[in-house]
Amino acid sequence: MRQKWTKPSSLLLAFLASTSVAIADTPAKSPAWDLGDPHLNVVPRTPEEVARIRKVTAPTTGFAAAQKFEERPAGAATVRVTPDANAFSHPSGNITFEDELQFKVGNGLFRKLWVSSPSSTLASDGLGPLFNARSCQRCHIKDGRGHPPETSEDSAVSMFLRVSIPGGPEDRIAEIEDYIATLPDPTYGTQLQDFAVQGHPSEYRLAITYDEEVVTLDDGTEVSLRHPTYEAADLGYGPLHPDAMLSPRVAPQMIGLGLLEAVPAADILANADPDDADGDGISGRPNVVWSQEFDRPMLGRFGLKAGNPTIKEQSASAFVGDIGISNPLFTAGSGECTDLQADCLAAIHGDGDDREYEIDAEGLDLVTFYSRNLGVPARRDVDDPQVLRGKQVFYDTGCTSCHQPSFVTHRLEDQPEQSFQLIWPYTDMLLHDMGPGLADNRPEARATGQEWRTPPLWGIGLTEQVSGHTYFLHDGRARSLLEAILWHGGEAQPHRDTVAALPTDDREALIRFLESL
Repeated sequence: MRQKWTKPSSLLLAFLASTSVAIADTPAKSPAWDLGDPHLNVVPRTPEEVARIRKVTAPTTGFAAAQKFEERPAGAATVRVTPDANAFSHPSGNITFEDELQFKVGNGLFRKLWVSSPSSTLASDGLGPLFNARSCQRCHIKDGRGHPPETSEDSAVSMFLRVSIPGGPEDRIAEIEDYIATLPDPTYGTQLQDFAVQGHPSEYRLAITYDEEVVTLDDGTEVSLRHPTYEAADLGYGPLHPDAMLSPRVAPQMIGLGLLEAVPAADILANADPDDADGDGISGRPNVVWSQEFDRPMLGRFGLKAGNPTIKEQSASAFVGDIGISNPLFTAGSGECTDLQADCLAAIHGDGDDREYEIDAEGLDLVTFYSRNLGVPARRDVDDPQVLRGKQVFYDTGCTSCHQPSFVTHRLEDQPEQSFQLIWPYTDMLLHDMGPGLADNRPEARATGQEWRTPPLWGIGLTEQVSGHTYFLHDGRARSLLEAILWHGGEAQPHRDTVAALPTDDREALIRFLESL
């Protein structure tokens, strides 16, 4: 029987009291989550460490110089900036020689091109039958940010559409308060695949059209925003369910994931303010999801709506959904094939040999290790006067209400690279209502159709160098950092309007600060 995890244990409360960790005050109707960090081997913090952490992560009030250690956004795991497209592909700066070998083997699996079954290369067969890409690297190009197709002839390999239909009360997960029940589309599952192995039709073709809207800022600057319309064209297996909800997703960058995974859930939850009790207009909420690996509710950390709790689970779900590769957490050799895709289910798959699954536990662990240890490049120009002015504008505008500058990770017994690091990711890892302009109108666990997880900003200034473009937001609609800011709505509408009203020099300084991250 599943245990309900929505009430704090007396042991946890005693620990928090003894270490002076504050949980945000919320009305009684708001759930007090007791989620813990079952994926980590944690050494508990001492009261002295808690006091030091509170001091070092307190918001700064001085902008005449950079803060101490600010140039090292990943702490000791920070890597130097290389002047090429490989800037996101280096291992943690504090990794050991032995573990760097493990990192490189994981990189090989991350880059490996899978082939359809049967194949003489048994360690690489099992692709599909339906898939979005033949490797992890094909979506996360150079471990960076994906992009929407440039033209109707361009491949959508680093972008796809998630799909679901509304569920009923019987489909809720009772252990997760405010869980929004959804179900896979009966024909197409939980995401649409635009490729298929030989002899099988693909599910669809992603079609995007844009309408341009010119926005005039207070200083007279005109900025054009493109409003996308998405279509699942050329459906290969009949119509979608009439209540199908589609959500466009561009592959996010990969850096710093292990450090985000090592942030204490209690520290993230302490910043949640679902009922805006402090009256600042910001109502961050945690996404809480059911973990396949631990068979319990956990804090959602990864994915654009924080729909996965760990790097391993994120990797495993991508293997089965994006490439059609079975693994110890998602065991279907047919990948995303549904009961209404009979030929797909009946196709030859690559599982059942010595591996048991198409990627076995060892392979999944190696990919997880690689993903956990992709290093964050060092900051640039932290003491530049324009960067410092832009940082002050960032704070004064209220951007730090969601893009929280810093955390300190857990002290860990078996992950030295991520253990007890002061990091600067600029995210609170919570869900925020971003308004109807960015809404996909598709819920995910506790996330509503207008909520998105605050994306980390570290490395954002290197996007063009790594990925060859400057497309931002969950679907790449923004072609610049300024466009991305101007798309902010909902809770962020006042902050967006403040940026639109800034003097030209302050706005340029703000962008310069973001480019330094």
